[in-house]
Amino acid sequence: MKFDWVIVGAGFSGCVLAERIASQLGQRVLLIERRDHIGGNAYDYYNEHGILVHKYGPHIFHTKSKRVWDYLSQFTEWRHYFHHVLGVIEGKKVPIPFNINSLYALFPPRYAERLEEKLLENFGFGVKVPILKLRESANGELEFLANYIYENVFLRYTTKQWNLKPEELDRGVTGRVPVYISRDNRYFQDPYQAMPKHGYTEMFRRMLSHSNIKVLLNADYREVINDIKFDRMVYTGPVDTFFDYMHGELPYRSLRFHFETLDQEHYQEVGTVNYPNEYDITRITEQKYLSGQTSPKTTLVMEYPQAYVPGVNDPYYPIPREDNRERYDLYLKEAQRLNGSVIFVGRLAEYKYYDMDQAALRALGVFEKEIAQ
Repeated sequence: MKFDWVIVGAGFSGCVLAERIASQLGQRVLLIERRDHIGGNAYDYYNEHGILVHKYGPHIFHTKSKRVWDYLSQFTEWRHYFHHVLGVIEGKKVPIPFNINSLYALFPPRYAERLEEKLLENFGFGVKVPILKLRESANGELEFLANYIYENVFLRYTTKQWNLKPEELDRGVTGRVPVYISRDNRYFQDPYQAMPKHGYTEMFRRMLSHSNIKVLLNADYREVINDIKFDRMVYTGPVDTFFDYMHGELPYRSLRFHFETLDQEHYQEVGTVNYPNEYDITRITEQKYLSGQTSPKTTLVMEYPQAYVPGVNDPYYPIPREDNRERYDLYLKEAQRLNGSVIFVGRLAEYKYYDMDQAALRALGVFEKEIAQ
């Protein structure tokens, strides 16, 4: 069978591009996935207790982009959901991102009030301040607060997650969870926040239901590609793997997940609780908060960061550092030499951290600018 396109990887990027090519151009697509399911790391399933579980950790959908929202709404109904996260600091659970409510939960009322006034004087209300910026600009009592937040919220959590200190990473990493001078306890403030009503996997199944799309699971594309006739390729896997590590391995961080089901209705107060200082885990997520299900049982997922070892575990996060970017640039030059016969899209292929909505928006843009024209 002849295909117009082979797409390697059935995550957000691969599925969006497969759907667009099939539905808008009427071209035939073969989607090849090495795992036994579609959806990439957003894959979810119902466990033996009927609870919808995110196999690769919590995936909370949020976006500022009406374009992405409208596009995905073609394939799913939504359950509106505001995610809340607590962090265990000095034995107390306080809102994360750290905000004014966190101040009053940790410090005596009069002192918290004084710190709040200092924050408002220096930054204003409703402002998100990256922790490294707060440390650099603070003085007096705000210097104490900045160092306190750095030590208790960011330092050990970042060291567990990345095996690096916050200042050893690109500033965008710590900037993703800023100090929020507000009393808004939501983890995100985007105008569109929801969960696919029947799960991500069902959303992707509908996305790939077009007759021009064929899906091949449990397949390493390198083992089957010589038997397939096709014109062009979209590749969403690790870019260094595609080029057989000719410029060396790009580093990633990986995760290990432990699932546990308890005979009780709820285990914690909110969807996710972070453990920045205690234990080897970074966070525990209670799945029912995400799905909105009711059940006498509850399923938890605990996350343990670990090093990525090719062939042993999965790469989850590119490590944003200048030396890694320089190595990626060598692979980018190799990709450009292919003159568009292979298009590299997604977190692993572009060595860039994309949220789900960003991955979808990037794929839509690639379709319009590089494929449909």
